[in-house]
Amino acid sequence: MTAVMDLVLCAKPAAAHWGKNALVSFEANQVNVHINSEGAARLQDIQKAGRKLDAQGLKHLSFIGDSWDLEACWAFYQGYYNAKQDNKLELVVLSDADLKRFDALKAAADWTRETINLGPAKIFPQSLCESAANFLSGLSPEHVSYEIISGEDLLEQGWVGTYQVGKGSTQAPAMLQLDFNPSGDANEPVAVALVGKGITFDSGGYSLKPSDGMSIMKSDMGGAATVTGGLGLAIANGLNKRVRLYLCCAENMVSGDAYKLGDVIRYKNDVTVEVLNTDAEGRLVLADGLIAACEQKPKVIIDAATLTGAAKMALGRDYNAVFGFDDDLVHQALQAAKAEFEKAWPLPLEPFHKGQIGSNFADIANISSGEGMAGASTAAAFLAHFVENAEENWLHFDLSGSYQKSGNALWATGAKGHGIRTISRLLTELS
Repeated sequence: MTAVMDLVLCAKPAAAHWGKNALVSFEANQVNVHINSEGAARLQDIQKAGRKLDAQGLKHLSFIGDSWDLEACWAFYQGYYNAKQDNKLELVVLSDADLKRFDALKAAADWTRETINLGPAKIFPQSLCESAANFLSGLSPEHVSYEIISGEDLLEQGWVGTYQVGKGSTQAPAMLQLDFNPSGDANEPVAVALVGKGITFDSGGYSLKPSDGMSIMKSDMGGAATVTGGLGLAIANGLNKRVRLYLCCAENMVSGDAYKLGDVIRYKNDVTVEVLNTDAEGRLVLADGLIAACEQKPKVIIDAATLTGAAKMALGRDYNAVFGFDDDLVHQALQAAKAEFEKAWPLPLEPFHKGQIGSNFADIANISSGEGMAGASTAAAFLAHFVENAEENWLHFDLSGSYQKSGNALWATGAKGHGIRTISRLLTELS
């Protein structure tokens, strides 16, 4: 049995023999975390301490002292978490109310991170839909209803993008359509619709990825996991608005049945799309979810996806990218991220971007073929073709910061859950 060590947060610097500006020091059965910074920098330093102590193999810690508040405890846990989930924290320092909030955060973040970290043998389109539905139903069974549409039923109901991307796999593509309706009134308006990209494994299709790029493609369902985790957190914190959730799930594989370059897909809203790259598949499945969301006439639509390498090139893996035509809505998303100590940054989206994905054989293509086009912006512009009122009621998150390919000073290798707090706050604040 692993011994429990006390974890103390203190403002005084560590003794000189621990090294200059040492974050942690030890005495007897106690670990000292030395923090002199304030605000967001303070929380970041606490998270770094959590990462250090996990790396040193300390498996059982107990918060001690009155310097620990909810955000400090959460920052430490973010760094202390690892994909094996073999660490244990005792939170005796928090009030009952703060402990309830911490537990809600932990449940949502753990589900999100664990789900993304699972390999494609465990998380495939049907199992992802079922896991998300079970997670949310467990939080509010009387207010959650859902349907999972899979295989040929997708084609029959007009969800052609998800079907085409997923038809090359032995794992059938699937779409989760979930309704959280705390009013119980079937006529209650939908306040927000959430749409998530759920590509449970992405080989690139016939536009095949190299092995290094393909090795982390179990994480390509990070958008679906993030919007689910965000909704779960909001429900646990007492969300009282009707929210619809759409997860568009498929494996993008190579086979004789797989979709091909040159195919033209006609969507339910009559927009036709020429496939110029089968590795630009996320936008093809999201289009179905956006169309389905629009059918419910929500006040706001939010989608999230690990959509482009261009966003990662621009922002690295620290920030999630935010797109929208409505500057006020984008600003609200940025403020929500800041209030929740998450990182988000706006990238440009203008009406002219919609004209940069033209096709000689369809209304649009799934990538821009011209030189020097903004890959993340044109991907967002593609999605705008499937939102009825994109100029006013739509936000798109390109989740550059949802997964860490290799560990660093703040995060373990793997999923981060970065973005669920932003989504949760938006669900609460948007009218």
